[in-house]
Amino acid sequence: MNLENDDAMSRVIFDWDYVLWDVRLKLVAAGFFIYLGVFLLVHWLSSWIITSYRNLSAKEKVFSNIAITRGLLGIQSCVAGLWALLIDPVFQADQVYSQQKWSWFHCLIASGYILAENVLVHVSNIVFRICDVFMVVHHLFAFAVLLGLITNVKCGHYLPLMGLLLEMSAPSICIYWMLVRIGCANTFFWKANQWVLIHMQHCRMVLAYHMWWVCISNWNDVVENLGLPHFIVFLMGLSTLTLILNPYWIYRSTRRLFGPVDWNFSFFTAVFGSSGKLNSETFQKKKK
Repeated sequence: MNLENDDAMSRVIFDWDYVLWDVRLKLVAAGFFIYLGVFLLVHWLSSWIITSYRNLSAKEKVFSNIAITRGLLGIQSCVAGLWALLIDPVFQADQVYSQQKWSWFHCLIASGYILAENVLVHVSNIVFRICDVFMVVHHLFAFAVLLGLITNVKCGHYLPLMGLLLEMSAPSICIYWMLVRIGCANTFFWKANQWVLIHMQHCRMVLAYHMWWVCISNWNDVVENLGLPHFIVFLMGLSTLTLILNPYWIYRSTRRLFGPVDWNFSFFTAVFGSSGKLNSETFQKKKK
């Protein structure tokens, strides 16, 4: 492994003047169009290659494509978040004020993704007359926090990167969706992936507690660094995640062990009704 070549490549990719508004906005726009392009490319390739995909309803196609796109974002977020959490000496030394050029790049690209997914989710909710309230709240808080980072060039990046690392469960959710849609639910691989997903959801809880620890241990510095309005939004988002969203997602991931469930409709139907149940048998019947 050539460290000099790696450093040169890093400078080429990440060496931007992030103080400039146009640089930040261009990278947010790049993230938006890159992930929107991934969404459209997945739809085109799936329509061309996968016969079972063509038999899905429009709603199932949209949410399958969103799941795959989110899975790719999850991989990017895991790499950036784990690097900040475990390896990068700058973030190890200072968890409040530290920034890196590579962290600027990842946070801005992720902001573009969150904007794209907000658009896709809200348009889908309107078109298909559904609403996953928990997902809507999650995305609104995520974008509000990243918007604060975009507008505040002095904002530290450690906590936003930990927020991105929360997407560690996205690849497993993507695999879950794909297995359900091709009629492979309740297979050994599906159940193994579900156990991985449940484990990732519990890791999200531990990571949320770590974020609380960083905030409480450096309370005055975090408030000063983020600014009071941004800090209030961040704290509301972290509280909602810790007390409501993470426990709810752990519950529904665990419930999936007893049968795949399509959660892309109202919360009460998902919890108390059976119309969302999916398995390989019903999927095959639907194909016919």
